[in-house]
Amino acid sequence: MSGHSKFANIKHKKEKNDAAKGKIFTIIGREIAVAVKEGGPDPANNSKLRDIIAKAKANNMPNDTIDRGIKKAAGDANSVNYEVVTYEGYGPNGTAIIVDALTDNKNRTAANVRNAFTKGHGNVGTQGCVSYMFDKKGQIIIAKEDYETDPDELMMTALDAGAEDFSEEEECYEIITAPEDFSVVRQALEDAGIPMAEAEVTMIPQNYVELTDEQDIKNIQRTLDLLDEDDDVQMVYHNWDE
Repeated sequence: MSGHSKFANIKHKKEKNDAAKGKIFTIIGREIAVAVKEGGPDPANNSKLRDIIAKAKANNMPNDTIDRGIKKAAGDANSVNYEVVTYEGYGPNGTAIIVDALTDNKNRTAANVRNAFTKGHGNVGTQGCVSYMFDKKGQIIIAKEDYETDPDELMMTALDAGAEDFSEEEECYEIITAPEDFSVVRQALEDAGIPMAEAEVTMIPQNYVELTDEQDIKNIQRTLDLLDEDDDVQMVYHNWDE
């Protein structure tokens, strides 16, 4: 999953094949397990779990699958031993890539991530080498095809709940929040019955890098595809202007 785009990503998600859907369900399942271990199985008292359940529903994860994941994590909390790890590095022409992973084997994950960078003729760097080029923000995307009410009303709902910014794109609305305000804003939109195509805390590039060389484009796509295929990888952020 590349966590930087807007409606193009939404359309892509809607057209996901079964293998890709299995991947996103694996990602969310691990996030549920970690959230339950950290804050308990009751979404009413665990805002992180509430946010992940909302993300699961936005990705059409069945309710019984969500419930099973919560019960399994609550009943077997000692078996949840995933660690959060982040890798940073460079793709072609200085493109910046950040990889978030949840893993039970850091050596395996590190080797796989390094392999993905190497095969795309990039390299893994040190912690902090590219993250300063991104802003950590809550990002909520509402597709225009799902929301036909007055955009001014949507904007006021979001801003009144604590959002930092609201913008209208060609096919969607984008709401930006500070990371600590994300849960409150997302909950306010949910309570107002507003359908969200995407809602998560993400890393938004401050600037984008355009690639014009065909081989550079193939190389970065190779890296992103390999990272996408890795079950340990939760999110990939980059500043390539696709």
